[in-house]
Amino acid sequence: MSDLKYLFGAGVIALALGATGAGAADCIAPADPGGGWDFTCRTVGALLFEEKVVNEPVQVTNMPGGVGAVAFAHVASKRNSEAELLVATSTVGVTQIAQGKYPGGTDVVRWLAMLGSDVGVIAVDNDSELKTLDDLIAKLKADPGSVAVAGSSGAGGWDHIRLLMVADAAGMKSDAYKAIRWVQFDGGGPAVTQMMGGQVGAVSTDLGEIAGFVQSGDIRILAALSDERIPAFPDAPTAKEQGIDVIGYNWRGFYTGGKVSDGDYDAWVARLKTLYDSEAWKKAAAENGLVPVWRGGAEFNDFVKEQARTMERISREIGVIQ
Repeated sequence: MSDLKYLFGAGVIALALGATGAGAADCIAPADPGGGWDFTCRTVGALLFEEKVVNEPVQVTNMPGGVGAVAFAHVASKRNSEAELLVATSTVGVTQIAQGKYPGGTDVVRWLAMLGSDVGVIAVDNDSELKTLDDLIAKLKADPGSVAVAGSSGAGGWDHIRLLMVADAAGMKSDAYKAIRWVQFDGGGPAVTQMMGGQVGAVSTDLGEIAGFVQSGDIRILAALSDERIPAFPDAPTAKEQGIDVIGYNWRGFYTGGKVSDGDYDAWVARLKTLYDSEAWKKAAAENGLVPVWRGGAEFNDFVKEQARTMERISREIGVIQ
């Protein structure tokens, strides 16, 4: 999300906690100001206060390092039972955990909720001979190297893994989908530009990065990796409705310490759900290219753990981790 519109700039902002007698809360953004995690803390924090969901001041703290690993270690070692702590996270963080790049697994912290997401899509040039997701899968099954697919992450990154999850769910074996040609570009836009020039045959990336190309009719979405069709692009079928049960959100959400009590954990889930249901959040999400998506509490916890297991397995199969 390189073009985010920030509701607040860098530094400390005031939020609030509900009237529970708790002290001031802290939202850790595990990166420098700017980017998705900083956006998550600052925007959600500001709206919690504006919507009067919470009422005692807290700080937003930037804690960069290790693609979130520094903040994760800090919480696990020093603040694992703090009831007033939120940490911004996303699919990127869970991918890092699955690949052993954080000091611990998903059980070290408690996963609160996701409130919105960029939606993963698989797209082709509008003139492509590939008209459906089945067409792409059939061609890859016949010859995994026959279609070069591009995205904005390297091999083993989230764009790549989403494609491999689709191939896996379609019945391709790991030795076959490892042979799919993957090409990395610096962003979904450049990947699409190269696809339109005939350099690659398909793109796997976030819809928010390439929506303009879809709107202009230059490219066509074969599959949205979402629970339901995307309201802004109702003609784009989901992978699920085509028989491929894969969800590929680059979601935005929060975790807290692993030893936070059930009562404090449930209270944060409830606050975040109240915010999610507000028109203010839906407006902020839309302005920043997110699709509002809710998973909270036990459902979110199960979702994260299953996602991490899938990423770990695929990462091993393609040799990203041993």
